[in-house]
Amino acid sequence: MSTSSPPAASIVIVRHGETDWNIGRRIQGRTDIPLNERGRAQAGEIADLLAVSGRWSRVVVSPLGRAVATGQIIAERLGLATPEIDDAVTERDFGPAEGLQVSEVTARWPGLDIPEAEGLVPLAQRGAAAFTRQLREAPGSIVIAHGALIRAALSELSGEPAPRILNGEAWLLSAVPGISGPAVRRLGTPAMQHAL
Repeated sequence: MSTSSPPAASIVIVRHGETDWNIGRRIQGRTDIPLNERGRAQAGEIADLLAVSGRWSRVVVSPLGRAVATGQIIAERLGLATPEIDDAVTERDFGPAEGLQVSEVTARWPGLDIPEAEGLVPLAQRGAAAFTRQLREAPGSIVIAHGALIRAALSELSGEPAPRILNGEAWLLSAVPGISGPAVRRLGTPAMQHAL
């Protein structure tokens, strides 16, 4: 574990490692698809990046298996306790879109306005509230979550559209004195993180 510390009052948000549905460009949502070999490797690689970027205190994960497995690998590599589950960082419920190809979903439901799915505004608000709570109550946390949730929450927190969040990618959220919302920045680069 590194002897350096992350910026005061910071957390890092990590997207889980790759699954076979990520490769196949299928909407996973709350369907519980396991990490593939590359996804397990990505979890180890992001742990290595985190080991040199600061001192982290705990790992918090979505209840979905791919996030739990990613968190377990990171916690083990960093010598941290078993990950804690936080239901608030689970992925969007995509309803009838789960299991479909991304191209089919975007053609059928422009703007991802999917009937019977969790709305984009509630998703953004849920994720932003969960990340803000973790930042306030448990700085030093590594939070393992999901692409749609992370992207929506980062957009909500920063006030700017976030890019697509890649598997194994990490984002640092830091409290800044005198500013109401957290500072948001990518930790490293996708190339450093070995993201696809």
